[in-house]
Amino acid sequence: MKIVDLSITLEDGLPSDPPVQIPVIDYKNHKDTAAEMAAYFGDATTDDLPEGNGWAIEFIKLTTHSGTHIDAPYHYYPTMNGGERAWTIDEVPLDWFYGPAVVVDFRDREDGYKVEIKDFEEYFNKINYTLKPGDIVLVNTGASKDWGTKKYLTSGCGMSKEATLWLVNQGIRVVGTDAWSWDRPLPFIGKEFNETHNKDIIWEAHRAGAEKAYCHIEKLTNLESLPITGSKFFCFPFKIKAASAGWIRAVAFVED
Repeated sequence: MKIVDLSITLEDGLPSDPPVQIPVIDYKNHKDTAAEMAAYFGDATTDDLPEGNGWAIEFIKLTTHSGTHIDAPYHYYPTMNGGERAWTIDEVPLDWFYGPAVVVDFRDREDGYKVEIKDFEEYFNKINYTLKPGDIVLVNTGASKDWGTKKYLTSGCGMSKEATLWLVNQGIRVVGTDAWSWDRPLPFIGKEFNETHNKDIIWEAHRAGAEKAYCHIEKLTNLESLPITGSKFFCFPFKIKAASAGWIRAVAFVED
């Protein structure tokens, strides 16, 4: 069995998030912390530590949506399923977070393309596959090739509200994308809103969760390493009280 890593590496200062959300990692090496460490051990000084070495440690400033993560229904709206209080990430059932992976290859769609129901129907007809309840649908938009650059924020296609609800209505509870957002890149939506002033397009795929609860993963990578079907996918989130999302180490198990 092969384990495939589908998570991006969290790094300091990459411009692949809006400026206010860019992760900050403050690295402290063994010499930086020597005096601090010695102070925990009575009268010890840095001379009592091997070659004056303390411990290595990092201080990190993140959002819950930094790096590869999974969004809870609470992120999308205060309510879900047409009026119930929306679950936070610590409340989503654990059995949602593993299942058969179904990879959807939409790398041929242009940046900003809105994926509709017909796109999924045509794709599943082409691969001769019928979705099953509990499948986890992972969309490869090709955006991950731009990770680490500012272009990542405008890369890849995104889902419509109707397409998202169509997936949920097939019994799908978790979906994912290698793009920054499950929706289309926000600048594309903003441009269309300026032209049409249609408020229904604002974050429409996320807002689908207000009608029917679901979770989606953002910032996946390496999806081209998976078979279209046949792998088992795991995406357990970090348990953060009352949070809108949790970081994950997304992995798939693939039979040799």
